Amino acid sequence: MKATVVCASNRAAAGVYEDTTGPLIVEALAGLGFEVTGPLVVPDGEPVGRAVREAVDAGARAVLTTGGTGLTPTDLTPEVTRPLLDREVPGIAEAIRAYGVAHGVPTAALSRGLAGVSGRALVVNLPGSRGGVKDALAVLTPVLVHAVEQVAGSDH
Repeated sequence: MKATVVCASNRAAAGVYEDTTGPLIVEALAGLGFEVTGPLVVPDGEPVGRAVREAVDAGARAVLTTGGTGLTPTDLTPEVTRPLLDREVPGIAEAIRAYGVAHGVPTAALSRGLAGVSGRALVVNLPGSRGGVKDALAVLTPVLVHAVEQVAGSDH
């Protein structure tokens, strides 16, 4: 199964610093048996939507984004993701936020990340911090393969 990782960061895309969250996600996906593309580092906003759309069109079964889920004016990942979703899967995003809060990160409640189905792909917005990504992966790792198989219509 193919997966794509998209990092939303104006500064990383401009070369101000290196993205350190995308590689964490790539490693986790590869460990689950996915053939991973990325991390694709793009500026916040519509470039994220474009990258997600291209990944889905190219046959990715899972598309995980990192960054752009907070409250700053440039944090637009949920806004560019929502129009691409055929169905939302709110339990995933809620579980990611709840996990962070339960593990001593009250600001996890501020993440606006979404999860849902786009075509035959599961798309999940992860926070942009390394800690937030690690928390999100703790939630996703046990359910991701099953969820992706369900999107394709496999039996329970």
